[in-house]
Amino acid sequence: MGHRLSAITTRTGDDGSTGLGDGTRVGKETGRVQAMGDVDELNSCLGVLLAEPLSEPVAQALVPIQHALFDLGSELAIPGYKLMTPDQLAALDELIDTFNAPLGPLKEFILPGGTRAAALAHVARSVCRRAERSVVAVSHQSALGTLPQQYLNRLSDLLFILARTINNDSGSPDTLWKRG
Repeated sequence: MGHRLSAITTRTGDDGSTGLGDGTRVGKETGRVQAMGDVDELNSCLGVLLAEPLSEPVAQALVPIQHALFDLGSELAIPGYKLMTPDQLAALDELIDTFNAPLGPLKEFILPGGTRAAALAHVARSVCRRAERSVVAVSHQSALGTLPQQYLNRLSDLLFILARTINNDSGSPDTLWKRG
């Protein structure tokens, strides 16, 4: 990166616009900028989750995901740019299989919560779903491709499984939803 970000305060966004990686300027209210912000918020949620005491396998799973989210953000920030790979999606599928295997099957919806770390994983999951909706909207307007939305869809599944794993590891059972 070198000295690309030597000046953090540029004041160029004071007019309500922001620069994309290709040099174009767009309004901060556009769908692309919304999606960039949602992915950034998701990555920040993962950073908060990583600040919690986690098992080594869970922590080791999250760091590459944060890097992949930066790749996804790059694709959003630079129209037409492709950085994500099918291997990143395959890695999520492997993590889903690995972490889900020891968990019992669900017969009912569960309430978000349990330990603080599990609750934070649920928050990240819900932010991930929002980011996915934003990315899908952008893909309808430009040639973004399907890999970013597939990645976010799988990631939200993994975050749900990780919340259950974190609770399971701590001996905190899932709280099943009680109808009515």
